[in-house]
Amino acid sequence: MNWLSPSRVRGALCVGAAVLGIGVTGWLMATLWPKPDRVAAGAPLSADQPETLAPFPDVPVTVLVIGVDADRLGAASNQAAPKGPPNADALLLLRIAAQEPLQVLQIPTELGVQLPGEENPGPLAQLWRRGGVSLLSDAIRDIVGLQQGDPKRYVVMPRAALRRLVDGLGEVEVVLSDSYKRQDKTQDYTVMLQAGRQRLNGAQAEQLVRHLPDPKAVSQRRQRQNILVEGLIEQVKAPSGIEVIPGLVNQLNTEVETNLSRSEQLSLAAAIIASPEPARISRLPLAERAGEQTLRQIDAGASLPLWPQP
Repeated sequence: MNWLSPSRVRGALCVGAAVLGIGVTGWLMATLWPKPDRVAAGAPLSADQPETLAPFPDVPVTVLVIGVDADRLGAASNQAAPKGPPNADALLLLRIAAQEPLQVLQIPTELGVQLPGEENPGPLAQLWRRGGVSLLSDAIRDIVGLQQGDPKRYVVMPRAALRRLVDGLGEVEVVLSDSYKRQDKTQDYTVMLQAGRQRLNGAQAEQLVRHLPDPKAVSQRRQRQNILVEGLIEQVKAPSGIEVIPGLVNQLNTEVETNLSRSEQLSLAAAIIASPEPARISRLPLAERAGEQTLRQIDAGASLPLWPQP
């Protein structure tokens, strides 16, 4: 079974380089928007004019969002079963541009990848603890077929940061088609969510995206993550969003790892608020699951890039 097609051998070599510490570094610190921070200067904000928050980015920006299954950055252990070092629990690519719909691509964490020199493939999620942002970025760039240098920006978000994000936005409205009830003593968490329209606080949002009663039900969890992502975007675009975002950015910067400056974060938020259409959320084309396997493959008929842009 080929987990990396011949067309991706070159990318596999890049992944191997990242393992050896030769991964991307230069793009991590470059500034895309060398413009003043309007909020810091005390400029008034207007929900009808998102550009009062910050100037829009000059070019489309691709951001890799890595949700990890540890409560805080630097934690030695995850909050999952089985216990162990933290892994990537959710992977998203965002493409943000001025006056264009926000583009979101969900990346399956259970996608099988095989590193050079290894006999067997493993889940994409494990690359986080093996090589951090550089290794994950290289692998995702190769799998998806991104341009060289993308994703230019990243955000690593542990679960505590997710809770703060949701609470800081004033909770998030979602519509659940099913009820979820589960007490997991091995992971020390409880899920108690009813079907229907409701507002979730940070702890409830964590329950929704963390719930995984069956290891083979990761795709269903991605659907729940999708529900939360849509709710978060709508809350950012709400009239109250522009008022709370500057303070929330300050709070989150102590809980996340990112190479986005504060001004860049405000610029991307302004572009999302100004987006004239709903966000467009896409998924990678996956092959059908074979038997009891938990690792997934890209559909053999898919061609690069897997996330084409207009």
